[in-house]
Amino acid sequence: MAKPDPFVAGLTARCPNCGRGPLFQGFIKVRPVCQVCGFDLSAADSGDGPVVFILLIVGAIGCAGLLFAEIAFQPPVWVEIVVWLPLIGLLALFALRPFKGLMLAMQFRHRAGETRHSGDV
Repeated sequence: MAKPDPFVAGLTARCPNCGRGPLFQGFIKVRPVCQVCGFDLSAADSGDGPVVFILLIVGAIGCAGLLFAEIAFQPPVWVEIVVWLPLIGLLALFALRPFKGLMLAMQFRHRAGETRHSGDV
């Protein structure tokens, strides 16, 4: 069986081994085992990687949008807060699941967990 493309499997939140089973149970909690192929997902640990990328990307989009709105329309501060804070928050939430799936799929593809040694701290 050919391994699925890690970008497709990650962005669609599918198992990095078979590409069919769901990767998450709930919003961002990784399943311990794939329901389709039985692949062990318990070693999956994305750490802070997805959050860092999301902060950089969503922060850049939010700052650029806020700067454009300020220069073009000069709205009152309360309008900017009411519009941009929820927009940036929702954008970050919607991006979290695909970015975490992509990070996990890339880790499994490149066997990132095998680089750890049991005696290292």
